[in-house]
Amino acid sequence: MSKPHATHRLKTPSQIAADLPIPPQSFPGASTTTATATRNTPYLPTPTEIFLLAIYPALLLFGALFSLLSPETRAAPYDALRHAHIQDPHLAPSYFARKDNLFNTLFVKRGWGWITFAFVVFVLTHPALNHAGRRVRAAVRWGVVTTWWIFVTQWFFGPAIIDRGFRWSGGKCEVAVGKMQEGRADTKEVFTGAACKAVGGRWAGGHDISGHVFLLVLGSFFLVQEVGWVAARWARVVREERSVVMGDGAVKGAAIEGRREDMQVAALEALGKGGSLAAGVIGLCGWMLLMTAIYFHTWFEKLTGLLVALAGLYVTYILPRWVPALRQLVGLPGI
Repeated sequence: MSKPHATHRLKTPSQIAADLPIPPQSFPGASTTTATATRNTPYLPTPTEIFLLAIYPALLLFGALFSLLSPETRAAPYDALRHAHIQDPHLAPSYFARKDNLFNTLFVKRGWGWITFAFVVFVLTHPALNHAGRRVRAAVRWGVVTTWWIFVTQWFFGPAIIDRGFRWSGGKCEVAVGKMQEGRADTKEVFTGAACKAVGGRWAGGHDISGHVFLLVLGSFFLVQEVGWVAARWARVVREERSVVMGDGAVKGAAIEGRREDMQVAALEALGKGGSLAAGVIGLCGWMLLMTAIYFHTWFEKLTGLLVALAGLYVTYILPRWVPALRQLVGLPGI
């Protein structure tokens, strides 16, 4: 007589889960073959950073096209020496084409002060930055970016880089040239743009790097880096991770050098009041960058302003990812 068939028992959910292969860990910095294969290069910005950086040339390009296609802008008289439209309120194509508009005088002209204020409020109020080491490294990064801003626009062992570039490209102060012929010229009148304007002269003949583009790009992306990575990790809304080169040459996720945040909050809550203030400053920088693109400077002057700003940002935020000694000094935002 044949034996009865064995009864097949249904497995419990816990038994089924135990039989499944364990998936790779999904948190940043996990050391798995899959994560390594898709890891971002430490030598370039991440895909999200590239997307955000692409907004700047897109704004400049849109502004250049608008200035060419807008009948009011094309018809308005333009002063090539001053890199702006005629400032008469009745002739300027827009309120934002005038250098005395309130957004320019109260915000852009004091731009680094606003950017610094938003940064300080964020660092002092966000709970993710209540660790002294993080605040110190954030302050060091601010110091690096601020030093680059000073070198380019204020002072570089004498005249600023913008002034030096103007002189090296053949520019000069028209009033100073006349005084030199009379033997009454001051050295500062010849080499410093601010001093040239102070005596009633104006730069002529050289390449004038757009200081507005430089300031607005440098300052706004500085805040994007400092606020964005902290808020993204706090709210866990960004899955990609920056890669870093370790002291032994291994490439790993940046989170391996920081503490893992156990909290997960909504995006607006992750920004906090300081982050919301910084977001407002970033938005205003974007708007004024578009106005600069439409009404001021040549396309090449705006392009060089963008490139000079990007050079400072690369040194501050990308270079430390593959230079461990530098990373020990300046750290990475959110780590």
